[in-house]
Amino acid sequence: MAQVLAVCISENKGERKKPVDSVELRVNHGIVGDAHAGDWHRQVSLLAQESIDKMRALGLIVSAGDFAENITTSGIDLVSLPIGSRLQIGKTLLEVTQIGKECHTRCAIYYQAGDCVMPKEGIFTKVLQGGTVERGATILSISQ
Repeated sequence: MAQVLAVCISENKGERKKPVDSVELRVNHGIVGDAHAGDWHRQVSLLAQESIDKMRALGLIVSAGDFAENITTSGIDLVSLPIGSRLQIGKTLLEVTQIGKECHTRCAIYYQAGDCVMPKEGIFTKVLQGGTVERGATILSISQ
Protein backbone atom coordinates (compact mmCIF):
# COMPACT_ATOMS: atom_id res chain seq x y z
CA MET A 1 0.00 0.00 0.00
CA ALA A 2 1.36 3.41 -0.97
CA GLN A 3 1.49 5.97 1.79
CA VAL A 4 2.82 9.33 2.91
CA LEU A 5 5.82 8.93 5.22
CA ALA A 6 6.38 12.67 5.75
CA VAL A 7 5.09 16.09 4.74
CA CYS A 8 7.62 18.92 4.68
CA ILE A 9 7.75 22.67 4.10
CA SER A 10 10.30 25.47 3.98
CA GLU A 11 9.95 29.23 4.17
CA ASN A 12 12.63 29.83 1.53
CA LYS A 13 13.66 28.22 -1.74
CA GLY A 14 17.04 26.53 -1.85
CA GLU A 15 16.89 25.05 1.63
CA ARG A 16 16.00 21.69 3.10
CA LYS A 17 12.39 21.32 4.11
CA LYS A 18 11.31 20.53 7.66
CA PRO A 19 8.84 17.74 8.47
CA VAL A 20 5.51 18.86 9.93
CA ASP A 21 2.47 16.89 11.10
CA SER A 22 0.22 18.00 8.25
CA VAL A 23 -0.02 20.47 5.37
CA GLU A 24 -2.90 22.28 3.73
CA LEU A 25 -3.06 22.03 -0.08
CA ARG A 26 -4.81 24.80 -2.00
CA VAL A 27 -6.06 24.43 -5.59
CA ASN A 28 -3.77 26.06 -8.19
CA HIS A 29 -1.38 27.10 -5.42
CA GLY A 30 0.24 24.16 -3.64
CA ILE A 31 1.08 23.89 0.04
CA VAL A 32 0.03 26.88 2.13
CA GLY A 33 3.14 28.39 3.71
CA ASP A 34 5.68 26.63 1.46
CA ALA A 35 8.24 28.62 -0.54
CA HIS A 36 7.56 26.64 -3.75
CA ALA A 37 3.81 27.24 -3.79
CA GLY A 38 2.35 29.41 -6.51
CA ASP A 39 0.51 29.46 -9.80
CA TRP A 40 2.83 27.17 -11.76
CA HIS A 41 3.26 23.51 -12.68
CA ARG A 42 5.56 22.52 -9.77
CA GLN A 43 3.30 23.27 -6.80
CA VAL A 44 4.01 20.11 -4.79
CA SER A 45 7.07 17.84 -5.03
CA LEU A 46 7.20 14.16 -4.12
CA LEU A 47 10.15 11.83 -3.58
CA ALA A 48 10.10 8.16 -2.60
CA GLN A 49 11.76 6.96 0.58
CA GLU A 50 13.26 4.27 -1.64
CA SER A 51 15.15 7.05 -3.48
CA ILE A 52 16.37 8.55 -0.22
CA ASP A 53 17.57 5.09 0.81
CA LYS A 54 19.78 5.01 -2.32
CA MET A 55 21.59 8.09 -1.06
CA ARG A 56 21.89 6.59 2.41
CA ALA A 57 23.58 3.57 0.80
CA LEU A 58 26.23 6.02 -0.48
CA GLY A 59 26.95 6.98 3.11
CA LEU A 60 24.88 10.14 3.44
CA ILE A 61 22.89 10.85 6.56
CA VAL A 62 19.68 12.15 4.98
CA SER A 63 15.99 11.95 5.74
CA ALA A 64 12.61 13.34 4.70
CA GLY A 65 12.78 16.92 3.44
CA ASP A 66 16.54 16.94 2.86
CA PHE A 67 16.03 16.91 -0.92
CA ALA A 68 13.50 19.77 -0.63
CA GLU A 69 10.58 17.45 -1.35
CA ASN A 70 7.17 18.27 0.09
CA ILE A 71 5.88 14.73 0.36
CA THR A 72 8.00 11.66 1.07
CA THR A 73 6.28 8.48 -0.11
CA SER A 74 6.62 4.74 0.27
CA GLY A 75 5.27 1.89 -1.84
CA ILE A 76 4.68 3.76 -5.11
CA ASP A 77 7.03 3.93 -8.10
CA LEU A 78 6.75 7.67 -8.67
CA VAL A 79 9.05 7.93 -11.72
CA SER A 80 7.00 5.36 -13.64
CA LEU A 81 3.87 7.53 -13.44
CA PRO A 82 3.19 9.23 -16.77
CA ILE A 83 2.62 12.99 -16.96
CA GLY A 84 -1.07 13.58 -16.34
CA SER A 85 -1.41 10.77 -13.79
CA ARG A 86 -3.45 11.68 -10.76
CA LEU A 87 -2.77 10.90 -7.13
CA GLN A 88 -5.43 11.01 -4.47
CA ILE A 89 -4.17 11.60 -0.95
CA GLY A 90 -7.04 11.88 1.49
CA LYS A 91 -9.46 14.39 -0.03
CA THR A 92 -6.76 16.04 -2.14
CA LEU A 93 -6.13 15.35 -5.81
CA LEU A 94 -2.78 15.99 -7.49
CA GLU A 95 -1.82 15.78 -11.16
CA VAL A 96 1.70 14.81 -12.21
CA THR A 97 3.18 17.62 -14.31
CA GLN A 98 6.91 16.82 -14.40
CA ILE A 99 9.27 13.92 -13.70
CA GLY A 100 12.67 15.04 -12.46
CA LYS A 101 14.12 18.49 -12.91
CA GLU A 102 17.15 20.28 -14.20
CA CYS A 103 19.42 21.53 -11.45
CA HIS A 104 21.07 24.77 -12.51
CA THR A 105 23.46 24.74 -9.59
CA ARG A 106 24.84 21.81 -7.66
CA CYS A 107 23.31 21.41 -4.21
CA ALA A 108 25.08 20.42 -1.00
CA ILE A 109 23.86 16.84 -1.43
CA TYR A 110 25.53 16.60 -4.83
CA TYR A 111 28.83 17.79 -3.42
CA GLN A 112 28.64 15.35 -0.51
CA ALA A 113 27.73 12.27 -2.56
CA GLY A 114 28.65 13.12 -6.14
CA ASP A 115 25.01 12.60 -7.11
CA CYS A 116 21.46 13.59 -6.16
CA VAL A 117 18.22 11.67 -6.66
CA MET A 118 15.77 14.58 -6.89
CA PRO A 119 16.65 15.60 -10.48
CA LYS A 120 16.00 12.04 -11.72
CA GLU A 121 13.51 10.53 -9.30
CA GLY A 122 11.51 13.40 -7.82
CA ILE A 123 8.16 14.26 -9.35
CA PHE A 124 6.16 17.46 -9.41
CA THR A 125 2.42 17.98 -9.30
CA LYS A 126 -0.24 20.64 -9.34
CA VAL A 127 -3.19 20.67 -6.96
CA LEU A 128 -6.57 19.93 -8.54
CA GLN A 129 -8.50 19.46 -5.29
CA GLY A 130 -7.36 20.90 -1.98
CA GLY A 131 -7.43 19.62 1.56
CA THR A 132 -5.18 18.41 4.33
CA VAL A 133 -2.40 15.84 3.87
CA GLU A 134 -0.80 14.23 6.89
CA ARG A 135 1.81 11.65 7.67
CA GLY A 136 0.45 8.12 7.25
CA ALA A 137 -2.16 9.01 4.61
CA THR A 138 -2.84 6.47 1.86
CA ILE A 139 -1.90 7.38 -1.73
CA LEU A 140 -4.10 6.14 -4.56
CA SER A 141 -2.90 6.33 -8.15
CA ILE A 142 -5.80 7.12 -10.48
CA SER A 143 -5.38 6.09 -14.14
CA GLN A 144 -6.14 8.65 -16.80
